[in-house]
Amino acid sequence: MTALDDRGAAEVALRLVAPEDAAVLTALAVSNRDFLAPYEPERDEDFYTVDVQRRALEGALERHAAGRTVPLVVLKHGEVVGRLTVNDVVQGALQSASLGYWVSEHAGGRGVATAAVALAVRLAGEELGLHRLEASTLPDNARSQAVLARNGFERIGHAPRYLRIAGRWRDHDLFQRVLDD
Repeated sequence: MTALDDRGAAEVALRLVAPEDAAVLTALAVSNRDFLAPYEPERDEDFYTVDVQRRALEGALERHAAGRTVPLVVLKHGEVVGRLTVNDVVQGALQSASLGYWVSEHAGGRGVATAAVALAVRLAGEELGLHRLEASTLPDNARSQAVLARNGFERIGHAPRYLRIAGRWRDHDLFQRVLDD
């Protein structure tokens, strides 16, 4: 899937992860370690190795084959600049999933995350046939909240001590986008 910039040029795209992405994702994890640390779980040192990244990608692809997740890389002009995952896909009466994403610091502030989330919304509605997509952010993560707002997500609540981020249980604001309205 590809998004067009305001000049009509292909700028941002999503594609399924591959084990071969382990090296570039490791390099991004290392170079963005301090930038992402306030928004992520604490990581062991081995997280920042190609072997661990490759195993994580292989596990994600197994969950994808089972229909439970859609693990993607975010591309800008063909270069991997982040990750986006449609997690916990539930069909049946719920038809919902959870969205998680990050974009490297050097690609941030340029509409890349907004375009990637727009592509994920389209994927969730058109290809996965979902009714609803949800996301959560730390209450002070205004940049991510703006990305969600630009993509039609609305705040639906607040979850105290929702996720263990940077070594502490942290509150999160909850957002959703109903896809079939």
